[in-house]
Amino acid sequence: MDWRTFPPLGALRAFAALAEHGSLSAAGAALNVSHAAISQQLRTLESHLGVMLVDRGGRRLTLTPEGDRLAEALLNAFGAIGVEIDALTGADAARPLQITTTPLFASNWLMDRLSAFRAVHPGIDIMVNPTPVVADPTPGGIDIAIRYGLGDWPGFESELLIDASLVVVAADSLIGAREIEKPSDLLDLPWLQEVGTTEINDWLTSHGVTAQRTGAMTHLPGNLILESVRRGDGVSATARAFVEPDIEEGRVRVLFEDEMPDRGYYLVTRPSAMRPAARAFAAWIRKAAREGAT
Repeated sequence: MDWRTFPPLGALRAFAALAEHGSLSAAGAALNVSHAAISQQLRTLESHLGVMLVDRGGRRLTLTPEGDRLAEALLNAFGAIGVEIDALTGADAARPLQITTTPLFASNWLMDRLSAFRAVHPGIDIMVNPTPVVADPTPGGIDIAIRYGLGDWPGFESELLIDASLVVVAADSLIGAREIEKPSDLLDLPWLQEVGTTEINDWLTSHGVTAQRTGAMTHLPGNLILESVRRGDGVSATARAFVEPDIEEGRVRVLFEDEMPDRGYYLVTRPSAMRPAARAFAAWIRKAAREGAT
C-alpha cells in the first residue's frame, strides 16, 4: 500500500459515520463535531479520490454507487479494527457471545447440549438467536452463525460440523398401510415446512416431481416441526441427525433418504480473529459435533 496517496484518515472516518448514520448532523453528533465539519471532510475525500460519493440532488443526501462500495469497505474495516481494539483492551469482555442459527437446529441439537458449554465456561454470557433469516457474523454483533448448506458463503470462513443427509419422514398414523414408492406418491398428503425455508419444494423438484401438490403446506417455526410430524400432522423433510431417536424408537418412518455429500450444518465466522468467548464456543461445538457423530 502506498501510504503517500492514501486519503486522510479523518475524511474516511467522517464518510463512514455519514454512511452509517444517514445524515450530516447525525454523523457529526456521532463524532462530536459539527455537521459543517463532516461536510468539509466529505468534500476533501471526494476531491482526493476524484469521485463523487454522495448524490446531493434530492432533499436528502444519498450515496452514489461508488459511495456505497467505499462505505461497505470502510464500515467492515473500521468494525474489524474496533473489535480487535476491544479484544486487546478487554472492552468487549462483558458483551454476550451472540450465536445465530435456525430454530430447528437450536431446538433439536444445540439446546440439548448448551448446558455442557455453560458448565465449562460459566463466565460467558450467551445470546442465541434462532431465526430462519440468514444473518451474517458482523464486527461487534453476531460472533458465530451455524448455517445449513454447502459451506459456500463468500467472504466468510465455514467449517462442516454435522453431515446432514436429508430424510423425508412421517408418522405411521398419517401413512397407515399406504404404499409409498416414489416421491409423487406424497403430493396429496399434508406437508410441514420450517418458516422461511424451501426444502420440500426443492426436494420434490430435485426428484423430478413437477406436478402440483394437492396436499396443503403448513409453515411452522422449526421447534414445532418434529412434534407435529410425531402427531401425524404431515410429512416433512429434515436432517436425519434431528430425527434419529424418533426413527429408532418407531415414532416416525423414513420414506426417502438422500445422501448429500458436503451438505450439512456449518460453523460460519468472519475471516478475522475471533474474540476469546467465540473461540471457546467454536472449540466446544467442534468437540460436541465430533462426539455426536461417534
